[in-house]
Amino acid sequence: MDLGIRGRRAIVCGGSRGLGRGCAEKLAEAGVDLVLVARRQELLEEAAQAIAQAHGVDVVAVSADVTTAEGRAKALEAAPQPDILVNNAGGPPPGMWHDWTEKEWEAAIGANMLSPILFITAVLPGMIERRWGRIVNITSSSVKAPIAALGLSGAARSGLTGFVAGTSRQVAQHGVTINNLLPGQHETDRITSLMENTARTRGIPVDQVRADAYAMNPARRFGTIEEFGAACAFLCSVHAGYIVGQNLLIDGGAVNSTMG
Repeated sequence: MDLGIRGRRAIVCGGSRGLGRGCAEKLAEAGVDLVLVARRQELLEEAAQAIAQAHGVDVVAVSADVTTAEGRAKALEAAPQPDILVNNAGGPPPGMWHDWTEKEWEAAIGANMLSPILFITAVLPGMIERRWGRIVNITSSSVKAPIAALGLSGAARSGLTGFVAGTSRQVAQHGVTINNLLPGQHETDRITSLMENTARTRGIPVDQVRADAYAMNPARRFGTIEEFGAACAFLCSVHAGYIVGQNLLIDGGAVNSTMG
């Protein structure tokens, strides 16, 4: 399927690896020029070069932390008028409610709620003026089905979800859509870290944690970054202009709900 976005320009946060890399690859495959933003310079440059060579698109690497005002400014300097924004920032470490002080809460809310909201509000005026834009936020399945150990992440991302619910319906008339992708367990460094933490807590091998997780998922596996990226690219396509303010679970059916 031709996604109809060849020649568009996207800012992809956290685009050097994991789910962000999956989104970047699929957007590039559709002919979208990219500004990849990530903190680790070496990994970022390697990813930018590989994507450019594989898909023949322009890829600019911006080493920055998008959870800061300075980082977002650097990204927008490279692409002042992006057609597409993929918001993506790593979640806070797991823990329990009694472990989290005001400092941890401020960090989580800043990174996973305020930063994407501020990025969205920075790019929306231009998208509205041009009467076309796509914004996709990578959040978490925990906004629909709470995960106790990920309370910081779930709470902060739920705040972003509430903002998107209202704002997306205000800007849809201008040809701009905002939607959220809610990943479950995918084959990423993040999930490996979480499984290692679980293994330590339960005192069992990490391979057993992985096997148990596979068994509990209806798909009997974790998702791939390619599958996730394809969903992101579709939401950014010309075919998704009537999809507004939605929260798409990509979790192999792990969240047991009639309505998704």
